[in-house]
Amino acid sequence: MSSSETMLQRSAPHPVPPPAPAIRPLQLRDRAPLHQLLTKDGLFTREEVSVALELIDGALAEPGGEYRVLVAELAGAGVPVAGYVCYGPTPMTEGTWDLYWIVTHPDARGCGVARALVARMEAELRALGARLVRVETSRLDGYGAARAFYERIDYPVAAVIPDFYKPGDDLLVICKRL
Repeated sequence: MSSSETMLQRSAPHPVPPPAPAIRPLQLRDRAPLHQLLTKDGLFTREEVSVALELIDGALAEPGGEYRVLVAELAGAGVPVAGYVCYGPTPMTEGTWDLYWIVTHPDARGCGVARALVARMEAELRALGARLVRVETSRLDGYGAARAFYERIDYPVAAVIPDFYKPGDDLLVICKRL
């Protein structure tokens, strides 16, 4: 047996990378799975879920309007919807857009779903002439994973408004120039 054959036998098989998420526009059939996704692991309050569904309904009622939603599917994840992003133009601005929601199914976290959703959103926004994406989030510990995600994809904190949501709950304004 040659030394290269021996090395091949000793080396562990290369792990197969997970498939890339498929990103597509929101469809009516997505509403129920998105509702389930929003309530899946208790991350969001009842009020937050209500607001998120209102934006999803707005996107379904008027495609390409004030609210836009992209949905991620992930082969082999065993879930109908792996995640979604909701965004829209910021009123009274030129080329500024708000990223309202990004949610990933717990079983699809760590598979590149959120990153793929943001990349597709940014590509679409660049094609529309957008220049800035703005995110508003809380400084509370429960939002720490979201803040870390935004840092990893080059969305730095641009402003902090202390006690915005309630005493001890600061608003972070996070922005990225496209």
